[in-house]
Amino acid sequence: MPSRDIVEAFAKRLEDGDFVGAIEQFYTPDAATYENNAAPTVGRDKLVAKERGVLAASKEVKAVRIGPSMIEGDHVATRWSFGFTNAEGVTRTLDEIAWQTWRGDQLIEERFYYDPKQLGR
Repeated sequence: MPSRDIVEAFAKRLEDGDFVGAIEQFYTPDAATYENNAAPTVGRDKLVAKERGVLAASKEVKAVRIGPSMIEGDHVATRWSFGFTNAEGVTRTLDEIAWQTWRGDQLIEERFYYDPKQLGR
C-alpha cells in the first residue's frame, strides 16, 4: 500500500513535467499501463520509450491534478487534466481518470480512462 507521501511525490513529478522520471522512479520493472480498453504496454523500459515518444511529438505537455488522489489499500484514483501543445501552438486537453494498483511504494498497473474524442478537438 503506498503512503500518502509517495502518492503525492508521484503526482508532483507529473505536475512538474518530469513524466519519464516518474516512470523510472515509481513503476516496477514489469509494470503495465492500459489506455482505456486497449492492449497493455508492459515493462518499464517500454513505458519510458512510449512516454518519450509522446513528449517528442509535443512542444509542451502539462499535467494538472484535479482534486486529491483517493487512496484505498493498494489502489489509487486520480483525476487529471493534460494539455498537449503541438509545434503549431495548438493545445488539446485530455481529462482522464488514472486508476492505479501499487505494490508497496511502486506502481504495478495503471489504467487510463478518458473519452478519446477529446484528442480530436
